[in-house]
Amino acid sequence: MNTSLHKTLGNRPHHLLVISILSWLVYTPASANLQITQNTNHPIAKSNSSMSWAGNASNTNRASRIMHNDSDDEDQDLTIDIRSLPKNAAPTSRAGSLSGLIDSVRGQLPSADPQAESLLSLNASAALVMDSITGEVLYGKNIDATRPIASISKLMTAMVTLDARMPMDEKITLQPEDFIGPKKARSSLKPFEVYNRAELLLLALMHSENPAAAALARTYDKGRNQFMANMNNKAKSIGMKTAFFGDPTGLDSRNSASPRDLAKLVKAAYEYEVIRRFTTTASHDFYNDRGLLHSVNTNALVREGKWEIGLSKTGNINEAGHCVVMEASVNKRPTVIVLMDADSSVRRTGDANRILTWLGNLI
Repeated sequence: MNTSLHKTLGNRPHHLLVISILSWLVYTPASANLQITQNTNHPIAKSNSSMSWAGNASNTNRASRIMHNDSDDEDQDLTIDIRSLPKNAAPTSRAGSLSGLIDSVRGQLPSADPQAESLLSLNASAALVMDSITGEVLYGKNIDATRPIASISKLMTAMVTLDARMPMDEKITLQPEDFIGPKKARSSLKPFEVYNRAELLLLALMHSENPAAAALARTYDKGRNQFMANMNNKAKSIGMKTAFFGDPTGLDSRNSASPRDLAKLVKAAYEYEVIRRFTTTASHDFYNDRGLLHSVNTNALVREGKWEIGLSKTGNINEAGHCVVMEASVNKRPTVIVLMDADSSVRRTGDANRILTWLGNLI
């Protein structure tokens, strides 16, 4: 990559994302904005990614609009370079073809198998499988029962963070209060480590780091209380009728929703390019003053890369059991999958595999 694109972020490199946003696939001073590159030849790290901002203020603002999901016709010429991404991390673009696709499949999609429940034998207490395009429920089990959602809450945390359009390269120091929540939880992070906002977002979505989510809310430009209000307001705005958010991490067992409402959350979160990419990153190396932190995705299916997963978020506290929400395509058919209250992460993964295999046999 052209070295003129690099900007030093403080006294250390900020290694984070695995995407590169370019205009017309090539660099010109007027078009390159947010640059995120990967170097797999790093002597220590399994992957080495870095972010830099380049160009004038107008171009940087344009890059910011992309990061924060602002719609702008002027950005339609921008292309995402996914050559350094794992295959399962590449999002499926539906722009310009959605209406035609709906027309082509309307009336031809199989309905939910009446014997699906016995065939799937899911361990999860509640589940929903929905066609992403038509909204048709292909499989349901207690889909209107409101239950704790644990770290699935972080999808809403991410949307509220991105909606605020705060600087993604702003350095944030983790504070002891970020590690104090409604209940104790393990973390790979330590107080007083420094990351930027994008890194914290990646840590929260990929590895479900609670202190990262707490820090995002703490550093919200309008304050934490308004952050929480906006999480609940956002839930209402996307049609979630049973949802409540009491904290940004999901450690608060009051954070709850029904499978039907979680499907709405998944569809809303899927509209954010950054959330799609971060939740489907299999692993990443972070650097801080203490050294290297290698972090992996909490969803085994994302790590394995067998299925085409466009969005993923797991969750687990005692009150919620083991949960997962996903957007996944099987035979080019995009679906939303919600699993709540499984007995273990292994059984949660088994449920998801059975659903994906069953979907493959529907068409």
